[in-house]
Parts: sequence; C-alpha cells; structure tokens
Amino acid sequence: MTTLPSEPPRPAPHQYREVAESFGADTERYDRTRPRYPDALIERIVAGSPGRDVLDVGCGTGIEARQLRAAGCRVLGVEPDARMAAFARGTGIEVEVATIEDWDPADRTFDAVVAGTAWHWVDPVAGAAKAARVLRPGGRLAVFWHAMELPAEIVDAFVAVYRRVAPDSPFNMQAARQGLDGYEPLLDKAAGGIAEAGGFAAPERWRFEWEHTYTRDEWLDQMPTQGSLTRLPADHVAQVLEEVGAAIDALGGAFTMPYATVAVTATRRPPA
Repeated sequence: MTTLPSEPPRPAPHQYREVAESFGADTERYDRTRPRYPDALIERIVAGSPGRDVLDVGCGTGIEARQLRAAGCRVLGVEPDARMAAFARGTGIEVEVATIEDWDPADRTFDAVVAGTAWHWVDPVAGAAKAARVLRPGGRLAVFWHAMELPAEIVDAFVAVYRRVAPDSPFNMQAARQGLDGYEPLLDKAAGGIAEAGGFAAPERWRFEWEHTYTRDEWLDQMPTQGSLTRLPADHVAQVLEEVGAAIDALGGAFTMPYATVAVTATRRPPA
C-alpha cells in the first residue's frame, strides 16, 4: 500500500497490528472465499528450494500451506491470530501463534520461508532478517500477493461508499484505482527489506497471470474478509456491500477479474 503525494502520510501497513489480527473474525468465510495460489508458483517454490521443510509466515487459515503440503512439503505455520491458527490446525497444519518478528525458532531451520498475502503485515527488514536466520544455505524466501484489477465501475462504487462510511480509515483508497500496478511499491518495499537485512542473493520477481469470473454473490461473500472491512461496524459493511452489489448488477450480475500473482524471492547465501 502506497501513499500518494496528495494524501496525508500514513504509517506502514505492518504498524496496523489491529487490522493484521482482525481476519480471524470469520475464519470459515476467509478460507472459503480467498483465492488459491497458482500451481505454477507452488511448483517453482518447491523446485527452487533445497528441500521440503517450509515455514509459512502469517499462514492464516492454511491456504498456501495446504497447497505446499499437497506438493510434498512439510509445513510449519506461524500466525499471530489464534483463531486463524486454530482453523489451520483443524486442516492438519502445524501452527505456532506469534508474529514472525517475535517467534522463537528454537534452532529449527527450513528450506523455504514463504508468506502468502501476509508480508505487508511484517516489518520488511526484521522479517527478512528472521528468514535469513532460519533458512538453510540455498534456502528460499518467497513472499507473494494477488494483484487484481476490478472493473472501474465496481472500484468507483466501492471508493465512494467507503469514503462516506469510513472517512478516517487508514487505507489508501487511491490504491484501489491502480489495478495490477498498485502492488509495485509493496514489492519494492519487500525487495528493499531483503537487501537491507543481508544474507541473501539479489531478489528476483516472479509473476503469474490468470483470471477468475465472480458472480455478484461470490464477490460480496469475499469482501468482508478484506482488511478495509474487517473492523467496520456491521451496518457500514452492509452499506458497502449494497452499493458494490448494485454496481455488479449493472454489469450483468458478474464480472471477470484479471489477477497477477506476484512474488519477491531470494535465496539464502552460504555463510561467509
């Protein structure tokens, strides 16, 4: 999330701990509606790591952890929200409750450290430093997000109602208009944190493009899991959903979303 010059400065996303730890309010909805990651991304992480022991930072309900497990990996999750951690454990994922900055690895090491749609809640330098500490030589850090491009009509409806019901929100509504390019500052920050932490080869970027068609009900079902809405009062969320739903109805009741799953990744250099 970036701050445009015309807007007042905002703290970095990782400083909003109350938002980062709000996603467990409806774990079943979160796990049901949030998109999975492209198989090609999972395969590339596995192929580019020296072994199959994976640490999943901010594992949430275990979406990417289960995908990695299906690819043959042994996954340990670290998740600050006990409700999300409990859901992931219910799917067979081992999870420890902590932020990655405070988590004690207890001398354990891993072949890969990953974070799916979570690294923006992590201090980018401290998180990369912890990853460097627990990765085996040649191990891979891979942090990734889904960048999406909503139709302009839906974005306009969302921004208008959101500004009305949540005028003091810390979220930058202009970023919603930037589409697939809106994640560039976030990727830059992740790469900069890796470089500053040290111990890694030069960061690379991966990109996997795909699309998904949502019905009105499917998109409105996912919206309450988004960080901009998780802490709003129920009546405000209802207003947002009503007006966004009307915009989707005007498009015929469904829309196709272009996605790009984008990753910043680097390998752990051997000790000097």
